[in-house]
Amino acid sequence: MKRMLVISDIHGEIYKFERLLEETSYDPAQDQLILLGDYVDRGPSPKAVIEKVMALKAQGAILLKGNHEDMMEKAFQDKQRLKHWFRNGGQETLKSYGYEVPEVHDLDQLVASSYPLKKTETLAKHLEFIHQLDHYYETEDFIFVHGGVHPTTPINETDPYLLMWIRDEFHHGYNGEKPVVFGHTPTDHFHDGFGVFFATNNIIGIDGGCVYGGQLNALELPSKKTYSVKDI
Repeated sequence: MKRMLVISDIHGEIYKFERLLEETSYDPAQDQLILLGDYVDRGPSPKAVIEKVMALKAQGAILLKGNHEDMMEKAFQDKQRLKHWFRNGGQETLKSYGYEVPEVHDLDQLVASSYPLKKTETLAKHLEFIHQLDHYYETEDFIFVHGGVHPTTPINETDPYLLMWIRDEFHHGYNGEKPVVFGHTPTDHFHDGFGVFFATNNIIGIDGGCVYGGQLNALELPSKKTYSVKDI
């Protein structure tokens, strides 16, 4: 492979995602694509994104699980988990799968009118795909993860939940020799704007907050060249 291309936090933005792949001139025969999770929720077309990344994985892309996929899986287990998912944009995901989601602003009422969720054949297939995704990917030179790594715990011994959800403890506490490329936290939390964030403690944030008026970023490695697509 000539290069690695890393993208995170697509959040249902299928058109931005496809445009970004074009911008990078992605070629599955030449490039290793690495996707760091959060394919669903908030944006307009989560189902289309899942279908796209499934096809990309079949071509050799490496896919990780994000905290929004974690919430999506658990939403079918009980009302509190469904409420948590709805609080974080799960309604948009259900709508993209053809579910009729009541237009109510009260979260408890929304949960009561929606639970229990029934899985369509397509959704069940996609949930099984999501369930099998890895939580991190490591090479000789980089660590790739959705949320981050625990500063003092070996990554292969870390609770997968932490790898998807960790924030401040990782952002401020990591000082490892190997750079960690992560998503999960929009980069405007670290510096001005939504561009890729290269920190002095060897962490590289690439979540450009594309569903918050930001942009969808791609990081090329080992060159560290960056690409981005903003709102049309």
